[in-house]
Amino acid sequence: MNDAPEQWKAIDDFLSKSLLASDPVLDAALEASAAAGLPAIQVSPCQAKLLQILARVHGARTILEIGTLGGYSTIWLARALPPDGRLITLEVNEQYAAVASANIARANLCHVVELRVGPAMDSLPMLAQEGRGPFDLIFIDADKPTTPDYFLWALRLSRRGSLIIVDNVIRKGALLDAESADPAVKGMRRFIHLSGAERRVSATAIQTVGSKGYDGFAIALVTGDAEALS
Repeated sequence: MNDAPEQWKAIDDFLSKSLLASDPVLDAALEASAAAGLPAIQVSPCQAKLLQILARVHGARTILEIGTLGGYSTIWLARALPPDGRLITLEVNEQYAAVASANIARANLCHVVELRVGPAMDSLPMLAQEGRGPFDLIFIDADKPTTPDYFLWALRLSRRGSLIIVDNVIRKGALLDAESADPAVKGMRRFIHLSGAERRVSATAIQTVGSKGYDGFAIALVTGDAEALS
């Protein structure tokens, strides 16, 4: 295989088939999302399993997800929780939320997952007002230009020891382009600078290749006490 993207996908497929058990519920979630016309931008199976492992290793009991799409990553993360765990997921698109809700119900996770529909920048202040934090793990996978703002709210809804994971930070290498006019690239560059300068976290980022192409994710461990936003 001389075409790198094709090789990345083939290896991803091999890893998924070799390491991950067949799961009709997850397969149905992907099929329902595709049938409803949702974009195929959810995390890959191997990436989803990594999220689940991180949640389990961390002993997460409360999870906040910003960006639900069809609920694929939601199901993976919710399955990592103990019986009394809770996950809140935020989705702005009503069609996506309807598909996700059905997928979550099919996975028998309605007692674990709370899906809130509306702009995350409206939902996040509401969560703070309701005292719905701190969360043990926060996964940010929503509109990229607003990611820096989501990160600041994630900090507010965290505690010392919380994990904040942000997807799609590399942008096929465009992250390196300081002159890019792409709002997504600009948002991710701002997020990287913001997290690097933030004294309350210890952060890193990893480049990835696979069925989702060339991208990567960032992970930040909250090491200091969260402070209220001004």
